[in-house]
Amino acid sequence: MIRRKSVLAAVIAAVLLAVAPGGTALGSSETTSRAASAAAAATPGCGKTPTLRSGTHTIQSSGQTRSFILRIPDNYDNTNPYRLIFGFHWLGGTANDVDSGGSSGYTWSYYGLRQLANNTAIFVAPQGLNNGWANSGGQDLTFVDDMISLIEADLCVDTTQRFAGGFSYGGGMSYALACARATVFRAVAVYAGAQLSGCSGGTQPIAYIGLHGLRDNVLNISQGRSLRDTFVRNNGCTPQNPPEPAQGSLTHVVTAYSGCRSGYPVVWAAFDGGHTPGPVDGSTADDGARTWTKAVVWDFFNQFQSTDDTTPPTSPGTPAVSNVTATSATLTWTASTDQGGSGLAGYNVYREQGATDPLLGQSTTNSITLTGLTADTEYQVYVRARDGAGNLSANSASVTFTTTSTGGDTTPPTAPSGLTASGTTADGTNLSWAASTDDVGVAGYDILRAPGATGGTFAQVGTSATTSYSDTGLTPSTTYRYQVRARDAAGNLSPVSDTVQVTTSGTSTGACSATPTVQTQWGTGYVIQPLTITNTSTSTITDWTVAFTLPAGHTLTGSWNATITTSGQTVTARSVSFNGTLAPGATTSFGFQATRPDGDTALPSGYTCTSG
Repeated sequence: MIRRKSVLAAVIAAVLLAVAPGGTALGSSETTSRAASAAAAATPGCGKTPTLRSGTHTIQSSGQTRSFILRIPDNYDNTNPYRLIFGFHWLGGTANDVDSGGSSGYTWSYYGLRQLANNTAIFVAPQGLNNGWANSGGQDLTFVDDMISLIEADLCVDTTQRFAGGFSYGGGMSYALACARATVFRAVAVYAGAQLSGCSGGTQPIAYIGLHGLRDNVLNISQGRSLRDTFVRNNGCTPQNPPEPAQGSLTHVVTAYSGCRSGYPVVWAAFDGGHTPGPVDGSTADDGARTWTKAVVWDFFNQFQSTDDTTPPTSPGTPAVSNVTATSATLTWTASTDQGGSGLAGYNVYREQGATDPLLGQSTTNSITLTGLTADTEYQVYVRARDGAGNLSANSASVTFTTTSTGGDTTPPTAPSGLTASGTTADGTNLSWAASTDDVGVAGYDILRAPGATGGTFAQVGTSATTSYSDTGLTPSTTYRYQVRARDAAGNLSPVSDTVQVTTSGTSTGACSATPTVQTQWGTGYVIQPLTITNTSTSTITDWTVAFTLPAGHTLTGSWNATITTSGQTVTARSVSFNGTLAPGATTSFGFQATRPDGDTALPSGYTCTSG
């Protein structure tokens, strides 16, 4: 995942938003009823041979040349009205960061929604001015209006299915659209946002989901709650203080408000983490491939369907069978596609068994592990895809397999013993244990991990066919507990082993440099962005500290992507959770804003960087 430069703190946004946003809306009158099953309204681009292609495009808006990246489904059908989904970047981020998914790649493209949409939506990643969304004079709202007009004149879009989402400053822009374009967009998702791009209007209902970390040190969670409460009121929901996870739990809680107007739900997702759109339960990681947020947001968007979708998905490919045991089997198949506009929702797996075929399981991906099967039994199964409107595809071809015989084996293996940990570093540890015994044979081991010295839930983090396992990707200076259990070919599980506790080491050794860049300055202030941190050592560092001196009379008014402390004119900036670890030669950055006496042109000096 790209390491993001976050949005400015609210005090900075207040400076940027000196002019109230305005602009011309695509729709200005509130609809009296817009249920979740509103009928599709096709655009002029339906039926046309498109001239737009996936890639970067430019457009004139408010007298400026603006750009955006467009992603059109691979199997685009000009007779099918598609969802239109906008993804807004964070401060210092780019449209390419949103489109590419950064280091997580396709799994995090458009905050993970592109993969889940599976060619059922058109995606747009706009590029902000100065890599942000100040929305001065409403120019960014107008930019969105102009992009919609251009796209819908050329492509087939369902006008009841426009969505927007973004992180940090991009979340602020998504909130601005919810305020000013509630009759244009069906729903918005605000990741760790605040009111930073204005709120022109802000009285009409729109479906809204907010996601925010309890320990967000850039935009406090109270700011996210305030945005949420705007639409709790507008949507007529029953006010409440939704539950949130305890600090230190590394979990999340999703709450759907009750009492909301039909078709205008409000959902709040709070998590024990910092300023990130990609938290991972049980970890402080920021990982677009593993985060739970993309599924939560996709499910929220995907609930809004058009009633005229009667086109079923294509049939799945013939299932392939693997890992057959006495009680389970894994199936994989070539994915279906959906061209009806409601989106591919998942798959049903049936057992072919006469007049009525029982449902064996459901999956949202093109694979499933069936469990609870009967030993030494033949199964003939097939798969059907389902879309968001409930349409089912034709059956896939059937596949036949036979579960293995247990030989009457109902005896579990003995518990592994002598679990030990060794070679623990800042991000990993090595586990080993004495082998279990079994009356038939041990098939392997499951490795379980829980956060902290006490409490928390043990969850499986890996498997091993031997009596050792290396767990990597851990957080420095963090305590974990481990257990191991054995399993046999019949699916019997042993009791868990004794628990072993490890604490990862703290910082690594290394050296770093700090290079400031003046982004902008005026008579009474300036912004330093980016202030680039480079790991100049030959080993990975896990945190950094930058110190510098403000000239006399200068005062720090805001910062982002670092934890800041001041003592007189000395400023100390420390890395935060998502940007402290740097491989040799890698870079990250933070930024700050300061005021100074009118006419004073001095700038900070004496930048030093240390690791550890």
